[in-house]
Amino acid sequence: MTMTATTPTQRFRLSGALPALTGIGTLVAFFVLMEVFIRSGGLNRFIVPPPSEIIASFPRIIVEEQVLHRFVLTLTECLTAGVMLTVFGVSGGVLMHRFKLLQQACETWIAALASAPVVLCYPLFLVIFGRNAWTIIMMGFVSALPPVILKTLEGISGTRKVLVNVGRSFNLTPTQQFWKILFPAALPTIFVGIRLGLIFALINVVGVEFLINFGGLGQLINELAERYDLAGTYAAICFVVLVSVMFFMILEKAERWLTRAE
Repeated sequence: MTMTATTPTQRFRLSGALPALTGIGTLVAFFVLMEVFIRSGGLNRFIVPPPSEIIASFPRIIVEEQVLHRFVLTLTECLTAGVMLTVFGVSGGVLMHRFKLLQQACETWIAALASAPVVLCYPLFLVIFGRNAWTIIMMGFVSALPPVILKTLEGISGTRKVLVNVGRSFNLTPTQQFWKILFPAALPTIFVGIRLGLIFALINVVGVEFLINFGGLGQLINELAERYDLAGTYAAICFVVLVSVMFFMILEKAERWLTRAE
């Protein structure tokens, strides 16, 4: 009887797949327990439908509710807000590092804004921009701007002094020192800020779409809830959660790729 030894490569693959399999297994077990709990009467199915009904509603939501078209609308709004917050957020962090008085005056207020419920200001944005996509984009932009500014400032300020001193020893101008030393050293932290900002933007975009009943996935959840289509509502919410998870994973892989490229 021959026994095949597990190679280091196979062990590495198994150890890498084990966390993912554990997570999937835990999620499946949770859904099974919820199914049994709801069907046994432990939870009113008119409040939370069984997971099997939610899963069965996905094809109907995709076909009848034009979920892919709504997804494109939400993604377009989120990416537009993302481009704006990247440009203005990174520029704001650089300016705050360059002008210490500006940093001392604004850093505390920006940190406070990061924890403020900006989404409650949507009536003001409706008055300014009207009931259209720009209200949603600007809400996502404003709510996601603070982490990009703060992380950019943190990354540049955290550059090792030895690197700055090396630049000075080569008589680099302030502009050369920024582009050749400070900015490359700060890029990993800046990417973290941009990733956080994009996630905040996606959350607020969907939330404002729901509140003003305009746009993509948020409007879909609103419409299904008003029809009291519970299974469809939870299916749409699960779809948004899946989009958020995929969005996070794509941003994480893009960050790693860009960091390696640098």
